[in-house]
Amino acid sequence: MGLLDSLIAGAMKSALQQLDTSALPSILSQILGRTDLGGVGGLLDALRRGGLDQQVGSWLGQGANAPVSPDQLRSALGNGDLSRMAQEAGLPLDQLLAILAQHLPQTIDTMSPNGHLVEDPMAINPGADREADQGGPGDIGGGSLAQKAGFDDIGR
Repeated sequence: MGLLDSLIAGAMKSALQQLDTSALPSILSQILGRTDLGGVGGLLDALRRGGLDQQVGSWLGQGANAPVSPDQLRSALGNGDLSRMAQEAGLPLDQLLAILAQHLPQTIDTMSPNGHLVEDPMAINPGADREADQGGPGDIGGGSLAQKAGFDDIGR
């Protein structure tokens, strides 16, 4: 892992530990983008294949979100993908599983406003980029990942 990847992983870890839930769709997309799952849609497909079709359906559909346990996530996804996700997030596997079990149902519900998954967090909250620059609700604990990592000039 290069220096920039290490710094970004550190920023993701900080955001996950602070549990800025408004940032979870973006963080989840970034973490999954660095795995073999193929993004949030790939994660949901893997969960369905792993026996969690009813839970995933409830997160995407109308009504209450069915809960999921860390053990169910581990069983459905396997240690390989989860270990890569934990490494990308910079968290111990058990802590990542606890965070996912607690927040994944609502995060997926937020990412599917009309029952269809919107993988681009900017499409859900178009002001997120502007808010991140200003430290608003779309940020990750007070600034973008690049800002948290000290690279606030990247892409400008």
